Amino acid sequence: MSECLFCGIVEGETPADIVLRTDEVVAFRDISPQSPVHVLVISTSHHANVAEIVAADPTLAGHLLAAAAQVAEAEGLSNGYRIVFNTGADAGQTVFHVHAHVLGGRDLLWPPG
Repeated sequence: MSECLFCGIVEGETPADIVLRTDEVVAFRDISPQSPVHVLVISTSHHANVAEIVAADPTLAGHLLAAAAQVAEAEGLSNGYRIVFNTGADAGQTVFHVHAHVLGGRDLLWPPG
């Protein structure tokens, strides 16, 4: 999908700070981080959101989660981290290519206090 930002990253057409690449997933640092560690993990094939990837390829969805855990370990998040999937515009999804946010490096308790 040439108009998809994340497909451009997968294809190497759009620059990104890649931290992990496999045949199934690519992980890269978010350009607008919301925590000290903020890495996006995307599938190399285009699926609009987590619901779509689970329906189309549950095994690939598992690879996405496994990669998120691998990124968290590589980033030294042994005290905890958050994996977030925004699914749909009403949930704040702005790029409609499935992606997990791996967030950590500070207290992520909600609500903040």
